[in-house]
Amino acid sequence: MTEASKVLHIRNVGAEISENDLLQLVQRFGTVTKLVMLRAKNQALMQMHDIPSAISVLDHYSTVQPSIRGRNVYIQFSSHQELTTEQSGQARRNGDQDSQPNRILLVTIHHLLYPITVEVLHQVFSPHGFVEKIVIFQKSGLQAFVQYSSRQNAVQARNTLQGRNIYDGCCQLDIQFSNLTELQVNYNNERTRDFTNPSLPSEQKHRLPAQSFGEAGGMYGIQPGGSRTVSLHHMVGAHSMGLNSIQMPVANASAIMEAFGGVLPRGVMGNNDRCTVLVANLNPEKIDEDKLFNLFSIYGNILRIKLLRNKPDHALIQMADGLQAELAVNFLKGALLFGKRLEVNFSKHPQIHPSSDSIDYSGSKLNRFNRNMAKNYRYCCSPTKMIHVSSLPADVTEDDVISHLEEHGNIINSKLFEANGKKQALILFENEEQATEALVCKHATTIDGSTIRLSFSQLQSISAS
Repeated sequence: MTEASKVLHIRNVGAEISENDLLQLVQRFGTVTKLVMLRAKNQALMQMHDIPSAISVLDHYSTVQPSIRGRNVYIQFSSHQELTTEQSGQARRNGDQDSQPNRILLVTIHHLLYPITVEVLHQVFSPHGFVEKIVIFQKSGLQAFVQYSSRQNAVQARNTLQGRNIYDGCCQLDIQFSNLTELQVNYNNERTRDFTNPSLPSEQKHRLPAQSFGEAGGMYGIQPGGSRTVSLHHMVGAHSMGLNSIQMPVANASAIMEAFGGVLPRGVMGNNDRCTVLVANLNPEKIDEDKLFNLFSIYGNILRIKLLRNKPDHALIQMADGLQAELAVNFLKGALLFGKRLEVNFSKHPQIHPSSDSIDYSGSKLNRFNRNMAKNYRYCCSPTKMIHVSSLPADVTEDDVISHLEEHGNIINSKLFEANGKKQALILFENEEQATEALVCKHATTIDGSTIRLSFSQLQSISAS
């Protein structure tokens, strides 16, 4: 074993973990006198005030797995008995520590759930001094340069804002000093802005708006596309950074952050405020409201469903919030069901008004997101060949489950198992369409009096063990 030391070596320190996160992990055990973030290695060195404090940290976490933002970290004594200036300097030379104080800040935004524009960053950073320029770019996640008129303003902003969230539960700021001396900004738009020169054009002439980041894009690594102007009133409630007018469109941002690890699924922007979805190209002879509920409730709570009588292959589905509607559109667009390829888009109707030809599901106990919200967000995916069956009766057999589902397609493999004392099953169909049909037809049906629950599994195969 490594000799006891007041220096702790921490591994698996992801980019989303800040210095403040590490300090909070050990603050109950004593004072931290030095902290070196080894970003290039996903590690950190932390020096406690004395050896007994370090021993207390290891004693506690020998029985409790330390975890930060859903990521397990691993703590052991370092081979160093003390962190010297030379060791800290070596880390800085390797790019693992901040550069010397400078008037230009390099800002990395972790747990990005909502769009970040120049206006948002200006609201956050301008209370600490005059902000001259801002450049937003995509490199190691979403990053930005913020240039102040003075170094003192930049130091104050970093000391105040480091580790803070722009919005409750998401968009965490990780701030370092840049080694740049001056930002070059050629266009004033939602990605680049020179506040000292408001007469700059918004885009280069004869160039499409989505490509309008110009020379700044090449210089700072900006990737065009995917960004849209969104009213701040449609975004999540502010932490305490002067964004008090912003309202939250989703029920639980922290659950979303926990489920997706701070990065939304590919194709999901997180800035949609339309809750009603229009589904077209349905099979009118086989579809009904309950089957649509079974499918769309995988992505969020359903408030109301209406089949359009004048267009029998169309339906409107109102979901609880814009993010859940966006997940449904993203994952179900082009899915096959009853021999038809679904067309799923946002509706122009903000809601479905109660009527005799619509069904209200807002109070349904079958809505999956009434509890275990983070777990249910984690299950969101496009239809797969594999179905996960839960809430099975204790005495169920594998044959019982197969006979309940086999009318919907060719079952390639299956497995009955027990998890947390409850019977569950994995059923592998020949293709995604068969699995989708089984889900929409048999979710919330009963086997021996137990109402079963079906979801798509992201597993590719069933292990023999």
